[in-house]
Amino acid sequence: MPANQSQLACRGALLTLLRRLHFYIGLFVGPFIFVAALTGTLYVLTPQIENALYHQALRTQDTGENQPLSQQIAAARKFIGEDATIYAVRPAPETGDSTRVQFVDSALGESESRAIFVSPATLAIQGDLTVYGTSGVLPLRTWIDQLHRSLLLGDIGRIYSELAASWLWIAALGGVVLWLTSRPKRKLKVRKTPQRSARHWHITLGATLLLGLLFFSATGLTWSQWAGGNIDKMRSSLGWMTPQVNTALTPQTGHPHIDSHAEHHAMMKGMVMPETEDSNWDEVLRAARAAGIESNKVEIRAPRSADKAWTVTEIDRAWPTHVDSAAIDPNGFKVIDRTYFTDFPMVAKLTRWGIDAHMGVLFGLPNQLLLAAFGFGLCGMIVLGYHMWWLRRPVISASNPAQTLSESWLALPIIWRSAVLLIALLFSFALPVMGVSLLLFVATDIARWWRHSLKLQVS
Repeated sequence: MPANQSQLACRGALLTLLRRLHFYIGLFVGPFIFVAALTGTLYVLTPQIENALYHQALRTQDTGENQPLSQQIAAARKFIGEDATIYAVRPAPETGDSTRVQFVDSALGESESRAIFVSPATLAIQGDLTVYGTSGVLPLRTWIDQLHRSLLLGDIGRIYSELAASWLWIAALGGVVLWLTSRPKRKLKVRKTPQRSARHWHITLGATLLLGLLFFSATGLTWSQWAGGNIDKMRSSLGWMTPQVNTALTPQTGHPHIDSHAEHHAMMKGMVMPETEDSNWDEVLRAARAAGIESNKVEIRAPRSADKAWTVTEIDRAWPTHVDSAAIDPNGFKVIDRTYFTDFPMVAKLTRWGIDAHMGVLFGLPNQLLLAAFGFGLCGMIVLGYHMWWLRRPVISASNPAQTLSESWLALPIIWRSAVLLIALLFSFALPVMGVSLLLFVATDIARWWRHSLKLQVS
C-alpha cells in the first residue's frame, strides 16, 4: 500500500476509534455528567437562598457593643450542655452577623458539626443547625452538595461523579478533534434538517464551553475518591501540597501539608479535644490579630491534644483570597508558626483558586452566574447529543465491523495499536474508574457485535 494511502487508512481508523469512543461516552456517561452539571449548578445558585432560609440564625437585629467571645461561647455551652466539646468558633464577621460556635456531635455524619448561633450583643441564641466542612454550608446546601458528590449514597455513590469527571475532558477534546477533521473546507449550502440543527448547536456549545469542561473535569478529579488519591500522591511527591501551620509544641522544622479539600473529608473522626477555658478563646483571637490575621472571617480551633497549639485561620475565599493562618501556644498565647497565602507555591495557589472557583465563591455573584451558564449549557449540550442519537440511531452493520471499538483498534498499524493500548493503560492506572468503565465499553461493544453476527448467521 502506498505511503499516502497507508497514512489515510491509519487516520481513518483513529478517527473511527475516537468517534466510537465519543459515542459511548455520550450514551453511557452522559447521564452522569448531566446529573453532576445540574446538581453543581443548583449548588452554586443557592447561597442567597440559604442565607434567606436561615436568616434568623445567621443575622441578628440586636444592637449594642459585642460581648467578649468567651461569654458568647458560654451562652452556647449553656444552651447545648456544659459537657459538649467545641470543634471550632467563627466570631461574627460583621455587625448584624451572629457568632457560630460549632460542637462535636457523634450523631452527625463525617465533616459535620452542630452549630449554635449566638447574638454577639445580647447573647441570645439565634439558631441551632448542622453545618458541613470548612465551607460551613448549612443543611440545604449540604444536601445538594452530597447529592452532587455521591447521589446521597455515601462513598459508593462517589463512583458516579468520578466517572463523570474522568470522561468529561476526553469527550470535550475528542468532540473538538472530530469537528475539526470532519468540517468541510468550504461552506456548502445544505438543506437544514433536525439532525443538522441539533449537531450544529451541539458543536457550538461544545466549542464555547471547552475550557470550562476541561477546568471542571480537572478540579472534579482532584475531589474524587481514587483518582484524587493518585493526584494527591503526585502533588506530595512534587512538593505541591498546601502548607499548613505547624501546631506541634515541640520544636519542628518546616510546615506540614494538607489536602486542600478538607471540607469534603472527615475532619472530626476520632478527635479528642482537651478541656479549654472559655476565656482562652479571647486571648487566642487577640494574639492572632496581633500577628497579622486581618480578615473579618476567621475560624478558631482548640488544640486537638495537650501537645498541640491553637489555630486561627482566615476563611475568606473571595477575591482577594484570605487564607493566612497562625498557630498559638496555649501556654502564654504566643504565635509559634504562621503561613501566608502569598508564600504558597504557585500550584497550591492555583489549587485553592480552582477549588473556590469550582464552588462558585471566588468572585462572588459573577462566579455564580458564570458557573450557572456553564452548567445549563452543558446540560443542553448533552440533551442535544441524545436528540442527535435518537434521530439517527446507529445500527451495527455487517458490512462495517469498524463500528466497534475493538475492530477499529485492530484496524490500526501495530505501532499505533501499541501506542493506543499504552495510553489506555496509563490513564486506567491514574484514573481507575475510567479504566473499569473502558473495559465495560469494550465488552458491551463485543457482545453487541457477536449477537448481531449470530443473527446474520441464523438468517
